[in-house]
Amino acid sequence: MTPEHLTADFESVQAHYDLSDDFFRLFLDPTMTYSCAYFPTGKETLQDSQIAKIDLSLGKLDLKPGERLLDIGCGWGSTAMRAREKYGPKVVGLTLSKNQFAYANRLAKGKDGLEFRLEGWETYHEPCDKIVSIGALEHFGPQKYEAFFARCKESLGRNGLMLLHTITTGTFKKSFTFLRWTHFLLTSIFPGGRLPDPEQVVGHGRLAGFELLHAESLRMHYARTLDLWAGNLERNRAEAIKVTNEETYVTYMKYLRSCAPYFRSGEINVFQFLMRAI
Repeated sequence: MTPEHLTADFESVQAHYDLSDDFFRLFLDPTMTYSCAYFPTGKETLQDSQIAKIDLSLGKLDLKPGERLLDIGCGWGSTAMRAREKYGPKVVGLTLSKNQFAYANRLAKGKDGLEFRLEGWETYHEPCDKIVSIGALEHFGPQKYEAFFARCKESLGRNGLMLLHTITTGTFKKSFTFLRWTHFLLTSIFPGGRLPDPEQVVGHGRLAGFELLHAESLRMHYARTLDLWAGNLERNRAEAIKVTNEETYVTYMKYLRSCAPYFRSGEINVFQFLMRAI
């Protein structure tokens, strides 16, 4: 039996991501990528910038055909699909969202070497060569960090690479306004979520047997991403209310508009950590 602290939090994840694919489609790009985009020139469309972020992430892993890639928190499947099609590894994507699982499986239909599972890392025990995890660590909570890194190390073995892309705390000015905003974010939008400190990520990785090879902040890219998402949702206000309700629309507009300034100020950040199992 899986210990309680290693039980995947399906309920919290589904409370957010299973809201409505039709709703998320109104502000995400066509790849349905729900994480910080990457704008190398600043002129990219949202879709091009999301593909650029995926390529930035996968490129750091030096993927090779025939390798086994584990995608923890695979979302609607865009990273796993891109990995399989461009770089050639066999990919397993894990998600706790029923909607994402169904959507990703439709994408994978008839494609060899691409598998999606409605499963958390907590019960995954198969070996892999590389791991990518984009926007998942924020959902685990600090009580699971030690077990998460240990499980990843167990799956990878020696010299395996892992790319973690996660929102983190920043300068963390604990003003009343900031604390109130954090409470809103972690109750109304991402229930059960916590923002890790960058040193926590590196420290837990080191304790599990990983060395940090590279860390890159993308916070200004996330601010731009949020601006584009908010603009898309605002333009689709009537349809958003139709597929959900006005309260949901207002809550998400508040979330998207209020996040960007905190990324610009550095009070919150987003990092890509490249680690190697030693």
